[in-house]
Amino acid sequence: MNTFPAPRPKAVIFDLGKVLLDFDYGIAIRGIAENSSASAEELRVLIDQSPLLYRYETGLISTREFYEAVRGAGFKGTLEQFSALFADMFFEVESMVRLNQNLRLAGVPTYIFSNTNELAIHHILSTFPFFRNFDGFILSYEHKSMKPAEPIYLAVEEMTGLSGDALLYVDDRIENVEAGIRRGWQVIHHVAAPQTIEAVRHKLLIGEVMM
Repeated sequence: MNTFPAPRPKAVIFDLGKVLLDFDYGIAIRGIAENSSASAEELRVLIDQSPLLYRYETGLISTREFYEAVRGAGFKGTLEQFSALFADMFFEVESMVRLNQNLRLAGVPTYIFSNTNELAIHHILSTFPFFRNFDGFILSYEHKSMKPAEPIYLAVEEMTGLSGDALLYVDDRIENVEAGIRRGWQVIHHVAAPQTIEAVRHKLLIGEVMM
């Protein structure tokens, strides 16, 4: 049986959290707890990968409603104070950010595809200059759908004008990668930056010097 290599992708789709930016909800929760009658553990249950966060990141509730839910649990600060505490938990993954820069220099379109929320994105835009260096953004709270649900993958194809193996998708969560495979996308399950960078270089036939 003959096997043929996959064609060179026409665009790269990056997940954001744990790929281009690392993050730690514990930092946000500790800061919020210092200004709250609720304990850090109570706030963790309320905020970290919770039903409340799911509603916020799928755009079912507004930033104000998200804040009011946390305030109802005991947070004593203003919306502005909460926003600063909640969003300040990100760290740039320098080698992956440099990968995006080098892809752009090589003429490869790149996109952000993320389960995220309005507070996080506003903070990232104001803090990390690299975030403006993409062709487009597919963000869960704007599309009212979260990975790995099919509708948000369709939104990627609509924005890029591409489908199937023309897309190369990088994500750290296996269920999200598997959803890309079902769409016929080329995928890289991101575990560590060096392996991902080498895999991208190989799939796009770009010399090591560009990575």
